[in-house]
Amino acid sequence: MAKKIVEIHDLKREFRMGSEIVKALKGVSFSVEEGEFVTIMGSSGSGKTTLLNVLGCLDKPTEGTYLLDNVEIKNLSRNELAQLRNRKIGFVFQSYNLLARTSAIENVELPLLYNSSISINHRHQMALKALEAVRLSDRLDHLPNQLSGGQQQRVAIARALVNEPVMVLADEATGNLDSRTSYEIMALFQELNKQGRTIVFVTHEPDIALFSSRTITLKDGRVIKDSKNENIRSAKEVLAALPVTED
Repeated sequence: MAKKIVEIHDLKREFRMGSEIVKALKGVSFSVEEGEFVTIMGSSGSGKTTLLNVLGCLDKPTEGTYLLDNVEIKNLSRNELAQLRNRKIGFVFQSYNLLARTSAIENVELPLLYNSSISINHRHQMALKALEAVRLSDRLDHLPNQLSGGQQQRVAIARALVNEPVMVLADEATGNLDSRTSYEIMALFQELNKQGRTIVFVTHEPDIALFSSRTITLKDGRVIKDSKNENIRSAKEVLAALPVTED
């Protein structure tokens, strides 16, 4: 049996807004196995962002259990959560979240700065390897404003990979990109998944979900559908079929 990276059971998250209690998640249950590529779909207000924050160990559930790589997050302190997040999760955001005055390789090294057991030289080598994995080893010293949107997202993906996390958690990672660049990024995610990476990709775009092997759909804080994708689209093939545009 494949190892379970994510195990969620009857997860509930409530927020107090003045005198009202808002139930953002109402008993969500699912698991993600090692090597899966899962998309989490849902429109605004579905509970997608709340679930993302819990999955990313940025928030704790009100009730229910969440095990990340066999670690129950509910009883962890804020510091322990931060350590778990840094060691086990690689984040990719819609807005890249790169430091503007910092080179590509320095941006990728950032998560390693919190690990005092890694030497400066080893940190540099790990960052170089991650940038090679996203085919950006020729842009090491470029600042974010010297890179295209797609290249900036590749730096962000390299930063997510550098710690060898058990899960890459992507939040609308193609949201700021044009169609061609979106497909390029999805082709990269598919490639990384073929290499064994576990990917959880949050999106509201149904066509993006078709590139994953499974889609979990949320509505009003509940899972309304959890289905395997029988016909996974190849982002590489979609890219190849696009008309060539003249600059």
